[in-house]
Amino acid sequence: MPPRLRSALSAALIAVSCLLVPFGALAAWAAYGLADTGRYVTAMAPLAADPDVREAVAETVGDGILREVDQRMHVRPLQGSVAPFVHEAVRSFTQTRAFRTAWDTGNRVTHDAVLRALREDATGGGTGEGPVTVDLAPVTAQVKQQLTDDHIALAARIPVKHTAVPVLAAHEVAPLRKGFHVLEVAGFWCPVAALVFAVAGIALAVHRRRAVVATALGTALGGGLLDLALVVGRGLTLDGLAEGVSHPAAGAVYDALTGTLRTASWLLMGLGLVVALTALLSRRLRPARPARRRRGSAGPARAQAQEPTRARV
Repeated sequence: MPPRLRSALSAALIAVSCLLVPFGALAAWAAYGLADTGRYVTAMAPLAADPDVREAVAETVGDGILREVDQRMHVRPLQGSVAPFVHEAVRSFTQTRAFRTAWDTGNRVTHDAVLRALREDATGGGTGEGPVTVDLAPVTAQVKQQLTDDHIALAARIPVKHTAVPVLAAHEVAPLRKGFHVLEVAGFWCPVAALVFAVAGIALAVHRRRAVVATALGTALGGGLLDLALVVGRGLTLDGLAEGVSHPAAGAVYDALTGTLRTASWLLMGLGLVVALTALLSRRLRPARPARRRRGSAGPARAQAQEPTRARV
């Protein structure tokens, strides 16, 4: 193959490989990071101690309690005087171990319900036409058990009712299921394709050291673009929130979920720069090879032939 054609094919393969790196990392994170219930709960667990998240939970739960009291007991004139005490009680509850238990259990139950709906196949026995709901009975049971273990009065009288809370509307399930299936396929094949194209591009290159440097720098650039996309996505996510949703709490949740992906982007940048620098330094620090003698050339003995001695004459 002509050297120019080899160089062109090598550059094309390396360019495609570098483009697939950020997309492969994003797809793998979504398919194998967010789709794992254990990893999701572990990532969300520290948020139970986040002040912004606890404040948002206290406001939401407190407003819900006051709304239920207003609908059932019709004591709206008393809301102004009772509301501060209700919010303060919920705020103090968010600092207990029972709240952390409820937080972890609620996240686990919600994630299981959503993941089961996304992986459900209509041909496998489920229609998938209804909304995704979460039963709060396991969460209530966990909180009741925790309060009972802490010897809280009247904790044993807390009723455990099966309450279905909607998480996803029916019209949102089908598009999310298709997108999730695409991410599962891309999460495996994009990294594999990126590796295959990179190896093929380096093997086909005329100057392989330059190809290694270009691949490493392209990988580092892909990691930088991925980190930039996370920053832009955070801003767009916070700007698209509904009115009344706490932006600091939503930002904390976004940072917790994308922490692994941000670490992956920094690893790609660091690994790419280290490999490129190592390839460049190995070329400069390589010792010079001695010049090879051509066949048939006169050796040093012939070049430095001594004059015939008197005896030989």
